[in-house]
Amino acid sequence: MEILLFGITRDIAGKAKLTIPTGEDLQTVGDLRIWLGQQYPAMAALNSLAVAVDSEYADDNTFINSVSEIALIPPVSGG
Repeated sequence: MEILLFGITRDIAGKAKLTIPTGEDLQTVGDLRIWLGQQYPAMAALNSLAVAVDSEYADDNTFINSVSEIALIPPVSGG
């Protein structure tokens, strides 16, 4: 499973894409958020982090699988 990163999430991970190791049992977006927080605590500290699954915004109950296209969409500031 691969996760596309943008903005500050890319900066935190130090790369544009994450690969979830085989054997991790991530079934929902909520599971993914927990895993991300364990691997990258700075991501857990973001006050707003949207997740898209197959080009649709997803909530923590959305199911994911090995072929899902997942993107992390960080908070955007503007003026």
